[in-house]
Amino acid sequence: YETITKNPNKPIFGDVTNLAAGISNITTLHLSAESLEAFHFCCKSMPVFKNLLNLSIESNKKKGWQVMPLLLKSCPNLHTLVFMGLVHRVTDKCGDACACTPNNKHKKKKKKKKSKVISCLWTCQVKVLEIVEYGGSFQELKQMRHFLGKLECLETVRVGIDADNSMFLRANLLSLPIVSSNCNNIHFI
Repeated sequence: YETITKNPNKPIFGDVTNLAAGISNITTLHLSAESLEAFHFCCKSMPVFKNLLNLSIESNKKKGWQVMPLLLKSCPNLHTLVFMGLVHRVTDKCGDACACTPNNKHKKKKKKKKSKVISCLWTCQVKVLEIVEYGGSFQELKQMRHFLGKLECLETVRVGIDADNSMFLRANLLSLPIVSSNCNNIHFI
């Protein structure tokens, strides 16, 4: 861990497949941003976390969420999803768990026929979504719109906001559509 934080550009290698399999029966899991990347780069296969009810994720603007779609699909009974921050490194591998898209200014845009992709969030059973340290940036608001528009089983949304900008942040979040008919309010903490 120490070498990862001292030199964030150093390549990650190894195999955490057995570690992932060894913890697959736990009910609560907290993953740092570094752990997310280790799961992505160093896990040959993701086990099913059939007992996992609570998952918390630490975000870091220098670390990506590439493993999130696979991780969420591997947690069929997930009840509570907590993010400590939503800002993360934008990649083209975050899949449908994320609203970010990499900046492709230099690539020619090809017209593609839009096909409806089944989002890992639509099949996710999460009932409680909690965002700690929500800052209200454009990227964070876009991510919240994505979550609220795709998590169909949501019942409770809790968002931790800074008191200095609370009225503005509350207004922005309360204006977002929520796809779940069981969730009609956002609670600010």
